[in-house]
Amino acid sequence: MKRLICLLCALLLLPLAACRAEEPDPTASQPPAPTGALPDSAAPESQDPLPTPTPAPFFHPLTGEPCGEDLSGRRPVAIMLNNLMSALPQQGNGQADIIYECLAEGGITRMLAVYQQPERAGLIGSVRSARQYYWEIAKSHDAVFIHAGGSPEFYSTKASLNLFTVDGVNGYYSSREAGMFWRDRDRIEGHHYDLEHSLLTSGEAVSKMLTAQGLTGHSSGYAYQMTFTDDGTPAGGSAASTVTVTFSNYKTGVFRYDPASGLYKVEEYGQPYIDGNDNSQVAVTNLLVLQTSYAVLDDAGRVRMGLQSGTGWFACGGKMIPITWQKGGPSDQFRYLTAGGSPISLGRGKSYVCLIPNTRSVAAE
Repeated sequence: MKRLICLLCALLLLPLAACRAEEPDPTASQPPAPTGALPDSAAPESQDPLPTPTPAPFFHPLTGEPCGEDLSGRRPVAIMLNNLMSALPQQGNGQADIIYECLAEGGITRMLAVYQQPERAGLIGSVRSARQYYWEIAKSHDAVFIHAGGSPEFYSTKASLNLFTVDGVNGYYSSREAGMFWRDRDRIEGHHYDLEHSLLTSGEAVSKMLTAQGLTGHSSGYAYQMTFTDDGTPAGGSAASTVTVTFSNYKTGVFRYDPASGLYKVEEYGQPYIDGNDNSQVAVTNLLVLQTSYAVLDDAGRVRMGLQSGTGWFACGGKMIPITWQKGGPSDQFRYLTAGGSPISLGRGKSYVCLIPNTRSVAAE
């Protein structure tokens, strides 16, 4: 009887055992993951796409500063600016990338303002007459030369070489139809100018002219050869917090270094040298003073400044060193060298170049 009861109990437990065999055992080890797979808990989180690398910036050809577009193939313009005391303030001079100042006649100076992007300059003037050496400086930049009249020497060269220049006194661009120049004797509020100090152009007019003449691009093969560095302070330079440049008995330029901005602020005639468009003081990173030959050409006192080679000074970052310089022919570019003959790298920023006679002095303190 006991054996029968045990057999019946065993038969009743068989279905339960079968049911349990079909249920997974939570304590049993899981089968290994396939080779190369990760368990769910170790699966990598989704990642954002890698950012697109930012391309290296372009660099401004005349200042070496980073810029948002490639300007290396774009042709600059060079504009003659009046610098008589009675003609001041100039306009648009603060937007120039390079200013060259030279004697013109009788001890007075004029500026040649070089613009890579003239459309940014607003009003520009007052525009005055050319000299041969100003054109040669413009030529070294492959720049379109803009002036209002000129010396007999310059016009002789222009005729013999059949030069294209933009003249506000003679030829098509002096006409009202061209829309390139106009006169405004009250061009600065509170001033009334003589007629000879009233001729203006503008960045907009210049840009339209360049496009119309197909002159927006450089001549074939041209490239500006200056090099720039983040800190142009010359090694071993002497103190140059204030640099005084004597052009003549009439004109002296003063350049005062501002450590806060790293710029030389320009003064002339005992006053800040300002841009009459916004009354800002002209300030530059690099100051170059080139001493050169000088000769009076005629009874009007017009002069010739030599552009072949010479000695001079370079100031940047409040320090100054002696240099030598070379140019040569009209199309040749300026080269600035240390006393040891190594090429100079300018600081990134605008430049001011003074050409003075060998007999005139430069003082720094």
